[in-house]
Amino acid sequence: MAQVKTAVVLFNLGGPDCPEAVQPFLRNLFSDPAIMRQPKPVRWLLAHLISSRRAPVARETYGRIGGRSPLLEETWKQADALAARLGDSDTRVFVCMRYWHPMAGEVANRVVEFRPDRVVLLPLYPQFSTATTGSSVAAWHVAAARAGLRAETRTVCCYPTSAGFIDALARLTNIGIDAAVSAGCPRVLFSAHGLPKKFIDQGDPYRHQVEATVSAVLRRLGRPELDHVICYQSRVGPLEWLKPYTEDEIRRAGMDRVPVVVVP
Repeated sequence: MAQVKTAVVLFNLGGPDCPEAVQPFLRNLFSDPAIMRQPKPVRWLLAHLISSRRAPVARETYGRIGGRSPLLEETWKQADALAARLGDSDTRVFVCMRYWHPMAGEVANRVVEFRPDRVVLLPLYPQFSTATTGSSVAAWHVAAARAGLRAETRTVCCYPTSAGFIDALARLTNIGIDAAVSAGCPRVLFSAHGLPKKFIDQGDPYRHQVEATVSAVLRRLGRPELDHVICYQSRVGPLEWLKPYTEDEIRRAGMDRVPVVVVP
C-alpha cells in the first residue's frame, strides 16, 4: 500500500534578516490589503510613506537584538520539533513567512517539488484574525495556484483554548508570578498584539478569542483572585486600536507601585 505524502506548512509573520531588509519588510507589511484596506494606489503610497518613516526607528530597535528578527530561527525550531514528534518520513514540514523570506511563492514551489498527496496549513497564530491567519492563508492559495500545486489542502484554523497551548501559557505565567511575588502582589498583563478596532466592529473574532485564551489560562491557574488585565500592543497610525494599550497599563502599574508580569 502506497504511503501518503504530507506537507505541513507553518505560517508566521516573518521579520527582517538584516538591517537592509527592515524597510522592504515594513513595505510588504503595510501593502497587505488585509491590514491596509484602502484602494490599491492609496495603499501603495501609504506603504511607502509609512515604511520609509518607520524604518530608521525599527532598525535601531532590531539593532538591540543583533540587527535582525529571531522569528525565522525560532519558527524553524518549532518546525524541527514538530517533524521529530510526527516521526514520519513521508511527512515534511515547511516554514512560510508572510512579509519576509521564505514567502508563499518560494515555499509553494518547494512543496510542489516534494509532490505531496495532501497539504496541511498550520498558522502559528492561536487566535484567528483576518490580518494574520486570514491573510497568510489567502496569500498561500494564490501562490499555490501559480505553482500548480493541486494536492488536497486543509487548514488548522485556530486553537485559542487548546489544552497544550493553555498549559504552556499557564506554566510560564506561574513562573513570572513566582519571580515577582517578592516585590508584592503582582498584576499580570496578558498582552496580545493589537488590531484596529474597526476590524472587530466588522466581525473579526480576534478579541473574543484572546479573551477566551485568558479565561482558559485563569481556570488552569486556579487563581480566581489574580489581579490581571488584557491589553494590546504594537498599534500603528492614527486609527483607534483595541484598548487598553499595554504601555498605558505598564504606566498605571508603575503609578500604583505594583510589580508587573507581562504574558505575551
